Amino acid sequence: MNRTNVGANTNIGKMFVDMLAVLLGYGVVFAINFFRNRADALDVSGSIALLVVIFGAVYCISNYAQSVYDVTLFFYLDRIYRKITFSFAFAFFVTFAELYMSDEVLVDKASYYEFLFATLASIYIITYLYRKFGERFSYKGIPRVVFMGKRGEFNKFTYFLEKTNIRYELVGFVAYSEDTCDGSYLGYVDNLEEIIRDYQIDQVYIMDSHDVDLNLVQNSIDLCIRMGVTARTIVNIYKRRRANSYVSTVGTYPIVTYHTVTLNRSAEIIKRIMDIAGSLVGIVLSSPIMLVTALAIKLDSPGPVFFKQTRVGKNGRHFKMYKFRSMCDGADAMKKDLMNQNEVEGGAMFKMKEDPRITKVGKFIRKTSIDELPQFFNILGGTMSLVGTRPPTLDEVEQYDARQWRRISIKPGLTGMWQVSGRSSITDFDEVVKLDTEYIDNWSIFLDISILIKTVLSVFKKDGAY
Repeated sequence: MNRTNVGANTNIGKMFVDMLAVLLGYGVVFAINFFRNRADALDVSGSIALLVVIFGAVYCISNYAQSVYDVTLFFYLDRIYRKITFSFAFAFFVTFAELYMSDEVLVDKASYYEFLFATLASIYIITYLYRKFGERFSYKGIPRVVFMGKRGEFNKFTYFLEKTNIRYELVGFVAYSEDTCDGSYLGYVDNLEEIIRDYQIDQVYIMDSHDVDLNLVQNSIDLCIRMGVTARTIVNIYKRRRANSYVSTVGTYPIVTYHTVTLNRSAEIIKRIMDIAGSLVGIVLSSPIMLVTALAIKLDSPGPVFFKQTRVGKNGRHFKMYKFRSMCDGADAMKKDLMNQNEVEGGAMFKMKEDPRITKVGKFIRKTSIDELPQFFNILGGTMSLVGTRPPTLDEVEQYDARQWRRISIKPGLTGMWQVSGRSSITDFDEVVKLDTEYIDNWSIFLDISILIKTVLSVFKKDGAY
């Protein structure tokens, strides 16, 4: 079943900036009354609070209706100013009518007019500053992008793209054929899977043209879908297979986006806020346990307290994952000798119930999941999430086929669908992939909360942890 992604093109940053401008205008009113030495400055400012809330809501709704918050909108300052001036005027008339139709006599009209002037000035100034400097403060997770097609055909498209609020990191170009692939390309279409893996690509823009085989484009889209990488086709519409899709435009180019990850920018922000709050709470509450655990590990066996290992994150990015050491020092070097006892079929994941490398303390902290607590610092740093997919090792990922790669199309998590579904009883890696992709396809805040609750219950039951 295909799901819509209506918020995918919503510019959350611009919406936040507009709300900030309204709040700034309100703050100016309070400051004016305060510096007038009015004893009732707080009461006077408070008397217009309801009108300010109504004004802000109407202003933002009007901007939304005019597509001001669409990231594909061309950001010509004169056009934007016309749109936001209309929204300001509309919000003014709504609140002006409310002001004079209401029987409320405690509203300080002079303060309200001061709010209007201050807000209009702050909206104009902040909008200008947002366009001029906002790009420099873009979040660090800007998608890594490759363009597929002839380099020359992208000149006009990138010209349009730069006039929007779409942010991307261009990694390079991919040619359609080996014959046209010179040193200025990363490779050609037959190397696309390798390019996505090697360069940790998040999105592929595919330029359609009259001399390109439709099947070649469709196969590239299908590959991206299997790997969980977003594909954007330019100009024409193609069969969307099983991926979600939505249509947008950049200049004169219509774009159909195919994606299997349901998190849009606003959803990512909400999930990130949950991660920051959850990791901080987790660190504070588990600090005494972590201190005792560190001491126990140090007394139990020689070696460091923490185990640091390179794991694979979103779309192939590498990061250092932290855990309490639960195995003897040098356990990684012993792994290859134990691979014939791996209990997970296929070899793309290693699990062994009676692993001889595990120490006495390690056995206890694994069973109680205490060994995972340092990952709260990974979550706080942004390389992991509270809920996601299990972060694989480098050698595991090397064995992934294109369909299995899709399980790492989101940030790895401290817990996930697989962990709360009886992880010790699942020995088929394809079943693990199925559970992970089920989570990716059906993500919601409520699903995350449900998995977190099940994880806590599972830990207290000591269910399936090894």
